[in-house]
Amino acid sequence: MILETIWFFLWGLLWAVFFMTDGFDFGVGTLYPFLGKSEDDKKAMINSIGPFWDGNEVWLITAGGVTFAAFPKVYAVMFSSLYTPLMLILFALILRGVAFEFRGQIEDAGWKRIWDICIFIGSFVPALLFGVAFANIFRGIPFDGQGVYHGNILMLLNPYGLLGGVLFLLLFMIHGANWLAMKTEGDLHTRVIALAEKIWLALVPVAVIFLVASAFATRLYDNYLAIPQFIVVILIAVAALLSIKFYLVKKAYFSAWCASAVTIVSCTFFGIIGLFPNLFPSLLDAKYNLTAFNDSSSPLTLKIMLGVVIVFIPLVIAYQIWTYNLFKGKLAKDEMEY
Repeated sequence: MILETIWFFLWGLLWAVFFMTDGFDFGVGTLYPFLGKSEDDKKAMINSIGPFWDGNEVWLITAGGVTFAAFPKVYAVMFSSLYTPLMLILFALILRGVAFEFRGQIEDAGWKRIWDICIFIGSFVPALLFGVAFANIFRGIPFDGQGVYHGNILMLLNPYGLLGGVLFLLLFMIHGANWLAMKTEGDLHTRVIALAEKIWLALVPVAVIFLVASAFATRLYDNYLAIPQFIVVILIAVAALLSIKFYLVKKAYFSAWCASAVTIVSCTFFGIIGLFPNLFPSLLDAKYNLTAFNDSSSPLTLKIMLGVVIVFIPLVIAYQIWTYNLFKGKLAKDEMEY
C-alpha cells in the first residue's frame, strides 16, 4: 500500500507541476487578443513564453505516462470516457505549436491574423477543458464495472464541470498576466497590470463558489473531515490567492507570479487529497471506483518506475531551472523574432 500511495501522490504532483508551468503560457495565449494591440505587443507576448512553452509540456507527457504505467485501467477508462475533450485538448495544443512556428514565416497581415486566432484557441481551449475534465473527475464519471462510459460530452458540461473550467481558466490567466508583468515594459506592461487586477477580482468569487459547490457536488471534503490537518492545503491556497493582489500592489511581480504558482498547485492538491484513494471515481456506483489500490501496476513495476523517477525527474527540473535562469529578466528589442 505504501508504493501505491507514493505513486498516487506523484500522479497528483506531476499534474500540479504541469498546470503550474504550462499554465502561465496558456494564460498568455488566452490574453493575447486582449493585450496584443500592436505587432510589437504580440511579438513581446509570444517571445515571453517562446523559450519555455514546449519544455513545459514535458510535464503533460510525464503525467500521462505515469497514469499509463502506474494505473493502466485508469488511463484506459479516462481516455475512453473523456475521449472528446482530451482529443480537443490535443488538437488545440498541436494548433498552438504550429501557430508559434508559422506566424513569422510570411510578412502578411492576413496570414498573421489567422495564426493569432490559432494561438488564442490553442491556449483557451486546453485551459478551459482541463478544468472541466478535472472537475468532472472530482464529481465522478458515469462508468460501470467494465469501464464503459454511460453518457455523452454534454453530460460533462454540467454546472460544476463548467465552474471548474472557469476556475482553471482564470487561474491560468492571472498566472500568465503575472508572467507578462515580469517580462514586459512600457504601455503593454501598464495594461497587463490593469488587466491582472480585474482578473483577480473575478477569480476570488469563482474560487469561493467552487469551494462551496464542491461540498455539494463531490465527496472531496470527506478526507478533510476525517483528517482536519489537511485543511492547511486550503488555507495555503487562500493565502496564496490573497498574496497575488498584495504583490501586485507592491509591484513585486516575480513574487506575484510565485503566488499564482502556489495557488495553482494548492488548488490541484485540494482535489487530489479529497479524491484519495480514488483516481477515477464512478458516478454510477462507488464499487466501480478506480483507486490507487485496485488499479495499480505490479509492485515490481512501481519499484522500477520509482527508481527511474528519482533519477530523471531531478534532471528535468535542473534543466528547466537553468532555462528559466538563462532567459530571466525583461525582453530586449532584439529578441522580438516572431
